[in-house]
Amino acid sequence: MKTITEDSPKKSLTNVTVGEDVKIFNFVNAYGCSIGDRTKVGAFVEIQKGADIGKDCKISSHTFICEGVKIGDGVFIGHNVSFINDMFPKAINDDGSMQTDEDWELVKTEIKDHASIGTSVTILGGITIGFNVLIGAGSVVTKNIPDNAVAAGNPAKIIRFLK
Repeated sequence: MKTITEDSPKKSLTNVTVGEDVKIFNFVNAYGCSIGDRTKVGAFVEIQKGADIGKDCKISSHTFICEGVKIGDGVFIGHNVSFINDMFPKAINDDGSMQTDEDWELVKTEIKDHASIGTSVTILGGITIGFNVLIGAGSVVTKNIPDNAVAAGNPAKIIRFLK
């Protein structure tokens, strides 16, 4: 693993730990995160501090991976996927002051190995998506999805299990 601390007009990579043969395309904003071997990160992706992406993943363009997200090995993340890590987001506190890191609770999310998340899926905080799960495009995942399940819809419901 190596740490990248470069900034350029095409990419913003600050304190990112990357494995071997990682491909990061243009207009990626990543900071304080880790990206495993042979993973590909598409254009216009943001990966926040504390996010952990495994080996052999494909992160498609326009995806938002926030702090507290752990993605296993061999995971496919479709275009425009959004993760949520704050269950009660607010800009300001009750006294009118701007919220800081101390004013909200980070809710972690885990995507286990070999899962596939379809285009435009939204995943709420505190969710675990199991091993080899397939989430259909446009779904909103509000509950844990067990291993080998196929789930889709808003809210996402289990349709069947893979063999």
